[in-house]
Amino acid sequence: MLGIGQKFPEFKMDACVSLEKGKEFAEISNKDIKGGWSVFFAWPLDFTFVCPTEIAEFNKEHKNFQAREAKLFGLSCDSKFVHLAWRNDHADLKGLTFPMLADNKKELTGALGILHPQDLVPLRATYIVDPEGIIRWVSVNDLSVGRNVKEVIRTLDALQTDELCPCNWEKGQATL
Repeated sequence: MLGIGQKFPEFKMDACVSLEKGKEFAEISNKDIKGGWSVFFAWPLDFTFVCPTEIAEFNKEHKNFQAREAKLFGLSCDSKFVHLAWRNDHADLKGLTFPMLADNKKELTGALGILHPQDLVPLRATYIVDPEGIIRWVSVNDLSVGRNVKEVIRTLDALQTDELCPCNWEKGQATL
């Protein structure tokens, strides 16, 4: 599994970016993350149970990522068409404001090393990538456990200070 201090892999893939007819899909690549902070979060499969709770929560907090000038990207091994169908089918996903990357060839998830060893679906991995394309934070949950989006934001805040941040540090508190 790729970790802290390593370069985020090169990638180029389709994504579901909208429900608007004719504008549903776009190609996303490393050029889209160049020069800014990025947060990637992977989920096992579309049309499942824990996944939409996480995706909806990331969407609810998307403005907080934007306020920190961080781009947000969702990622699974489903195709762009499956992403679109799921968004159309699930009320909590209709208004998504970030791309759902379609890694159906498992190139990015494979390069990251986040595929479950038996099921070959992505683990619930979250990566914070700095403006130079370096991985600065990784968190991985088992398939059955959802992540804490507020902790991702707290960690992004801490990383962006470029200071020493003590345990349970939150934005606005003193650094060391």
